[in-house]
Amino acid sequence: MNPPEGALDFLIAAGWGAAEIRPVAGDASFRRYFRAVEHDRTAILMDAPPPHEDPRPFIAIAEWLTGRGFAAPRILHQDLDQGLVLIEDFGDARLKETVEAAPESELRLYEAAVDLLIRLAAQAPADVPLYDQAVYQREAALLPEWYCPAMGLEVDAQGYADAWDAVLAPVLEHAPVTVLRDYHAENIMLIGGSESLGLLDFQDALAGHPAYDLVSLLQDARRDVPAALETAMLDRYKRVTGVGGAFDVAYHVLGAQRNAKIVGIFTRLWKRDGKPRYAALCPRVWGYLERDLKHPALKPVADWFDANIRPEMRGDPLVITGA
Repeated sequence: MNPPEGALDFLIAAGWGAAEIRPVAGDASFRRYFRAVEHDRTAILMDAPPPHEDPRPFIAIAEWLTGRGFAAPRILHQDLDQGLVLIEDFGDARLKETVEAAPESELRLYEAAVDLLIRLAAQAPADVPLYDQAVYQREAALLPEWYCPAMGLEVDAQGYADAWDAVLAPVLEHAPVTVLRDYHAENIMLIGGSESLGLLDFQDALAGHPAYDLVSLLQDARRDVPAALETAMLDRYKRVTGVGGAFDVAYHVLGAQRNAKIVGIFTRLWKRDGKPRYAALCPRVWGYLERDLKHPALKPVADWFDANIRPEMRGDPLVITGA
């Protein structure tokens, strides 16, 4: 986590030439984050190195969100050629650690997170690509592409795609909204330690079904969300928005689709990128996936899983294979 080349000159140009650069975090991509600390002010330095990363979508969505009253980081300075962006610092208080340290805050903070999605769905979508059938299929295919070979499984790939075609059709009929796509407890900040919610990691936003971000929040790959809380928050969303049974179908279809994608991504991060810690998250994701597959609307996909991936082959690929 050494600062990127050119960071000092970039900070000088931004008016932060006296700042100390401290590492904050990396993530599952090539992006890295540092905190610039100068006297009594701080900012976050995002390193999104080209050609692997392009910070322009982050900047565009951040400005779209702030223009509509949502708390995304303000863009303080940018150098697109270097992939360096200086953004507002929301602090270190994430939803995940906050509710784990203070369980009594869980209900009200999740209510606030759901209410934010309700507000987001009321907006006309941002100018972003459509979350269409091809994208859903490409993402779902990450499971047979990565997980199944890692487990030594030969599966019916065409049958898998056909099953998803059958269940995704109702999802595509809904008028699209802005879908942030990674709306979960590690990307929702409590700004300055308050209970005001700040948004991060939205650069991959698409225009799709509003149930997707609700699934991201309530079937969180990185923390156990109690089933009772999931039910209560889903009910809250439906009660406030007035959506009906079709939303329930979409919620579980997109839950299964997202969780299948995540199992594939976490396996890829282990096998290709040498990050075995992600494999250990797979059992939780499989748990969500199996819960979604029980919905009657998922029967074609559930039948495929029953025929191709036995229950004992669903879990942590490192443990199951003894790798």
